[in-house]
Amino acid sequence: MSSVSKPHEIVERALELSRADGCVVIADEESSANLRWAGNALTTNGVTRGRTLTVVATVDGSQGTASGVVSRAAVTADELEPLVRAAEAAARAAGPAEDAQPLVEGVPASTSFTEPPAETSSGVFAAFAPALGESFAAARAGGRRLYGFAYHSVTSTYLGTSSGLRLRHDQPSGTLELNAKSEDMSRSAWAGAATRDFTDVDPAALDADLAQRLAWAERRIDLPAGRYETLLPPSAVADLVIYQQWSAAARDAAEGRTVFSRPGGGTRVGEQLSELPLTLRSDPNEPGLESAPFVIAHASGDVASVFDNGLPVEATDWVREGVLNRLSTTRHSAGLTGLPFAPSGGNLILDGGGKRSLEEMVADTERGLLLTCLWYIREVDPATLLLTGLTRDGVYLVEGGEVTGVVNNFRFNESPVDLLGRATEVGRTERTLPREWSDWFTRAAFPAMRIPDFNMSSVSQGV
Repeated sequence: MSSVSKPHEIVERALELSRADGCVVIADEESSANLRWAGNALTTNGVTRGRTLTVVATVDGSQGTASGVVSRAAVTADELEPLVRAAEAAARAAGPAEDAQPLVEGVPASTSFTEPPAETSSGVFAAFAPALGESFAAARAGGRRLYGFAYHSVTSTYLGTSSGLRLRHDQPSGTLELNAKSEDMSRSAWAGAATRDFTDVDPAALDADLAQRLAWAERRIDLPAGRYETLLPPSAVADLVIYQQWSAAARDAAEGRTVFSRPGGGTRVGEQLSELPLTLRSDPNEPGLESAPFVIAHASGDVASVFDNGLPVEATDWVREGVLNRLSTTRHSAGLTGLPFAPSGGNLILDGGGKRSLEEMVADTERGLLLTCLWYIREVDPATLLLTGLTRDGVYLVEGGEVTGVVNNFRFNESPVDLLGRATEVGRTERTLPREWSDWFTRAAFPAMRIPDFNMSSVSQGV
């Protein structure tokens, strides 16, 4: 952007241009790198860079404070002032903002605010790519084909406000998804991993797991719909509980619209959800899952407010020792509900005190199902948080502590809140990739979970 090409300079210039009573400017600088492969060979790779600028203008009127938000990508120097004016016009045209609060003040500035953005490059795959090549050779020798992709991004967010905030956060994110198929393409298995930098991803170990699953699938058993003792791996547990957390808005609960609403009024905060000592938490400083330590809100909604930008995000126990402890709030919804301010975190960890691996849980199963992952998860009933979806890439029958074959896929109908209450065992917590939500939420650590009566509502013809 010629004379204002650096992110912090763009933020400062936008704030200088503002004629509104209040202004928040968020500059997101993102770079990404990717690898794709099919049939045991790399197919494409690439590197991208981009910038998005969000301007929040606030205008104090006789009826209250209104806000206007405009976001645009690839803003040039000539487009900066029109963007600011567009946000101001949107604020003046809007009615009073229900969530209006004073803009945040007094947060110490980030020492790196004026430094260039962090970037990724194809170099992030320097050790991973050769190891992946070795996995291709092993798969080829073993009569299987590997498909998948690896993606890494780094987003540097610069937040400035007319109230004096100057904050910055660098967020690396990486995902690996690996599919193995038999030579005749009749059998399929999936494995995934989340990472910050690809130094902790072992494609050989993932490929070995996929080879084992393809071997299990050589024997096929058809089972009817019904309720089965089921072992959910960490990825499947994450997908279900992340949806639960997305539905944990305090205001919605207080207004009687969610599974966390108390009959007769109020919320279920303080209620026992599980007899197991389950603790569901977020912590911006969780090792390996680090996330933004302050609120970054590009828009207002049920669990976010643009007026809260810059407020500290603290470690929060959403469920503590099986008891519902917090629901997500903004400053506005905290005031409405009487609950503490608790902004949504950028990661999610479920601890249950379990020490056993999924393999050890399988060995202790007389008869049940072992899932790989879930997909196409959709909400059926918000009042109970009943979800439906499909199993994918391998449902295996366990008999006498051993996997004896693959069974057909199913459609399921379950509520994650009910599952927490019915679970009879959780394994050890480990970092995992939520497959269904991998485009939106990757910083997760969950245990495997044993459900005695998981509801497989119908048979699915999917693979």
